[in-house]
Amino acid sequence: MPDSDRVGGGADRLRSAETVLKKLGFSRVAPAPRERDTAPSFWVQEAGVPRRTFPVFVYGGTTGTVDEGVDRWVADVHGATAPPHRAIFVVANDSAAEATWARLSRAAGAAIENEVAVLVVPPPERSDPTPPHFHLRVADPKEILRIATGVVVGLFRRAQDSDEAGQIDFEEILGLLRHRFGIDVHRSLGVRSDEDALYILYQLAQRDAYAPGDPGANLHLLVLKPTGPAARLPWFAA
Repeated sequence: MPDSDRVGGGADRLRSAETVLKKLGFSRVAPAPRERDTAPSFWVQEAGVPRRTFPVFVYGGTTGTVDEGVDRWVADVHGATAPPHRAIFVVANDSAAEATWARLSRAAGAAIENEVAVLVVPPPERSDPTPPHFHLRVADPKEILRIATGVVVGLFRRAQDSDEAGQIDFEEILGLLRHRFGIDVHRSLGVRSDEDALYILYQLAQRDAYAPGDPGANLHLLVLKPTGPAARLPWFAA
């Protein structure tokens, strides 16, 4: 990270990060005994969900570099007995956030198989401070399509298990892509609205098949019934 990004003392950065996270619904907690082997700046718990704790790694002060922190976290995920599959990385600006996502993308599965967020908390000394915000990453459209298909399958199973009507809220799909997988859907697909994003995913799903022109080979068909004309239905037509 450039020296210009290391603004402010470590203690100030920690307090700022803790304050912002508290406003976002995360309260500081002590780590569980099995989590003490990791070395984050501190731990937080999501409001109302006692078991959803996150290690928070704060950068931009005197707490080390993003590269070192990401590498250490990835090593813990792949090697620890009880790996911290969630993490919040706090950086000073959007450039550092992009660099963090790029670093994570080089570690196979780090961003997809785990629950990772990158939070931008600008130093208060800046003359034009940007409001704190979670920075979303740009992903390849095909990656988004495959994740969306997995999300839809999960939503259908949830609906079946709860005896609901089985309808899928496509806004929820986009919300999960953003908040669970940290993807900037609009920027990734080059669109400006959710409607356009869903249309692009629809077009991608139609073309993404093992055998072009063969609907039975489409990777994004859901098996809803064992047999019959509606046995297989494209999730984008659900």
